[in-house]
Amino acid sequence: MRATDLSELAAFEAVARHLSFRRAAEERYVTASAISHAVSNLEERTGVRLLHRTTRSVSLTDAGAMLHAQLSPAFGDIGTALDALNQFRDTPFGKVRINVPNSIAPAVLGQALGPLIRDNPHLKLEVVATDRLVDIVEEGFDAGIRLGESLHQGMIAVRIKPRLRLVVVGSPAYFRDRKIPQTPQELETHVCIENTYPSGTRYPWEFSRDGETVTFHPNGPVALDDHELMVEVARSGTALAYVWENRAERDIRDGRLIQCLDAWCPPEDWLYLYYPSRRNMSAGLRAVIEAMRVQG
Repeated sequence: MRATDLSELAAFEAVARHLSFRRAAEERYVTASAISHAVSNLEERTGVRLLHRTTRSVSLTDAGAMLHAQLSPAFGDIGTALDALNQFRDTPFGKVRINVPNSIAPAVLGQALGPLIRDNPHLKLEVVATDRLVDIVEEGFDAGIRLGESLHQGMIAVRIKPRLRLVVVGSPAYFRDRKIPQTPQELETHVCIENTYPSGTRYPWEFSRDGETVTFHPNGPVALDDHELMVEVARSGTALAYVWENRAERDIRDGRLIQCLDAWCPPEDWLYLYYPSRRNMSAGLRAVIEAMRVQG
């Protein structure tokens, strides 16, 4: 087989997997027009239409679906064979793409990235931080990071550090004319930021102490999906915020924010790095896991 044939097949396999010329191009570090040209050449050479294209969508023809079903495991085997060469190197080689929530990315990766890159000089890490719920298989990631309850079936999960928690904070200016709440129920009398996901869905503030669980649904004047902005609003004295503790710890330490209801804010569920169970683990991903996993 000619190298150009293999390149065209690889371009088609990427488009078929993502059902997107743009995503296939991003994965292969080429332009979308180059991917489109390669697939068109493949269709012309075989005399068979493989994709249905419109201005808004891409889908497989029956012939394209059959070809992709046979190509996908073949390219998987090629990737496995290439990754097996890592056993002859001193350190892992290649790219690992990881998706992590933006709100916790600094706490999760901040301590791990330096030693990981230093100890694995041939490893290329590509981290996409977003609080949008991502399908890591569909979007071409090797692994993702989420809280335990967010994991889907068919995934292998590895517990990682650190264990985070959400806390309530407000500024000294906010509390100048208000009492600091001592119980979650007292939040009803306070101005509180509504927490949202990027989709717009609100999520409640959750507390527990001595076996008692309290769920509070804020009804404040502002709804935000970014924890840095929540901290900024809390620091301005406008409202109380419910944020990841690591995002507010410097302001708490320096007195710009006051932490409330500390006894009601236990550690969150463990964080997990997860990846598809049907995918062979690369040496690069194995190195990432070993750098982040909870020992014992």
